[in-house]
Amino acid sequence: MNSSYRFELLQPADAEGVALLFTEVYGDAYPIKIVYDPKQLIAALESKDNIPVVARTQSGQIIGYTAFYRSSPNKALYEFGQTLVLPEYRNTPVFGLLARHVVRIAPTLPGLEAAFCENVCNHTDTQRAAVLFKYIEAAIEIDLMPAEAYEKEQSARGRVSAINMFRTFIPKPHTVYVPDRYGDYLRYIYEGFDDRRKLLPSTGELPSGQPTKTTVQIFDFARVARIAVHEAGKDFEESFSREEGVALNRDVLIIQAWLKSSWPWIGEVVHILRNKGYFFGGALPRWFDEDRLLMQKIIGQPNWGGIHLYSSRAKTILEFVKNDWKELQK
Repeated sequence: MNSSYRFELLQPADAEGVALLFTEVYGDAYPIKIVYDPKQLIAALESKDNIPVVARTQSGQIIGYTAFYRSSPNKALYEFGQTLVLPEYRNTPVFGLLARHVVRIAPTLPGLEAAFCENVCNHTDTQRAAVLFKYIEAAIEIDLMPAEAYEKEQSARGRVSAINMFRTFIPKPHTVYVPDRYGDYLRYIYEGFDDRRKLLPSTGELPSGQPTKTTVQIFDFARVARIAVHEAGKDFEESFSREEGVALNRDVLIIQAWLKSSWPWIGEVVHILRNKGYFFGGALPRWFDEDRLLMQKIIGQPNWGGIHLYSSRAKTILEFVKNDWKELQK
């Protein structure tokens, strides 16, 4: 450990320093607003919804921050992110030491069975660190964030994509049904994963005995909608179209659909969505404790040129995503 810095779990007294850190780097544009609100940050710390780690100088100044926090429906799957370091410390060992400390303590944190990173693709720094600490690429969210979020540090031209990388701490092998169209894609993703899945072909038909059930989140600042499909029945196309219409009326540019990979009929759902302009995004392991398949729709031309990837695995997944999008343009 470099004696010039200390790396510790956040204490309530640190909350004001975290707000100052994010303001220095992002102004008021960082989309996860809890980091600016000391009271909310402390409450999330106490509930274990947010487990942050800070880097500080020996004098006590907070110069870096990262966290495990609950952002998926599965409370045992934590997101690892919100990582930043003051610009004047970016050419020091702080970033690497902070990430190493977090990875070392992760298996000791009660309730944490798996973790994922949503790493931006306007640079490769965080992707490289995640690979180093055994996170595995599984999905790419195209054009997830607006360029305005990176205006202060001037690190993006156009919207910014994100790559989702996962690491398992407590295994949970289970069965995943694979749409025929995505057989090669998903076999590649799961063969390199750190937990076992049994892949079966999706040959089932949409069930007639259950209605479609969805929940929708709309992020107005980012102009992103996320539609989680919990159940898909014979009314899926009509039901999904209603939810999509609500999102489009809110002026969103990106719509994501999260589908259950445990459905034997997921292939039919994918077929319907592709006819509506949705293309492959990848796998989301343990998202609802079971895996999800990510499909996505972009209004306009994706910012392909703004995607910078570190690993060959990530670049292969991007080719899957682009190929599926290109097929829809024919």
